[in-house]
Amino acid sequence: MAHYPHPIIAREGWPHIVIAFTAASGATLLVGWLWAIPLWVIALFVLQFFRDPPREVPSDRNAILAPADGRIVAVEKIQDPYLEREAIKVSVFMNVFNVHSNRSPVDGTVRDKWYFPGKFVNADLPKASLENERNALWIQADNGADVTCVQVAGLVAKRIICHASSGDHLARGQRFGFIRFGSRVDVYLPLNTKINVNIGDKVSATLTVLAEFREEHKETS
Repeated sequence: MAHYPHPIIAREGWPHIVIAFTAASGATLLVGWLWAIPLWVIALFVLQFFRDPPREVPSDRNAILAPADGRIVAVEKIQDPYLEREAIKVSVFMNVFNVHSNRSPVDGTVRDKWYFPGKFVNADLPKASLENERNALWIQADNGADVTCVQVAGLVAKRIICHASSGDHLARGQRFGFIRFGSRVDVYLPLNTKINVNIGDKVSATLTVLAEFREEHKETS
């Protein structure tokens, strides 16, 4: 999967932004700026929603990075439903004011990809992980560890976008997808992973070290 230069505003949002600002401008010309204020508010909201600032990747190769901006809503030992193993699940909930660009938590190769249609219940709820529309990536890290990264649609999210495919190699912090208008990202990690976050913590994609691989998962020289 090829990188693309950071455009500051995510490419997935360009059509929505054009429509929103065209509607606001048209209303201003037809009925005046006072009546067009609600449309300008909507246009500015759409613009901020699709912002996609560049992020600096931490230098620690053992770090597992946050895949999304938001708030930690789950840190628990649970069955990984995709790889059928016991794992630690860390979930990041994104509200409509967070950056919704999704980034790879590790350096690794996409071994498989699954898409599941589903409901659109509040992504803050635990049942959203298994009931909502979702897209899962099995990423085998360069050190051999298995990481499952799952994009989950939310209450008003109507489309999950994933640019990664099986066989792609992702770098830590590399942008691989986007979810429109509220959602969450679940990461399933090996049981011996050192978790660095707690429920309620605010995290930033790529910038926050979500967890760390233990010694036995470090790359051998």
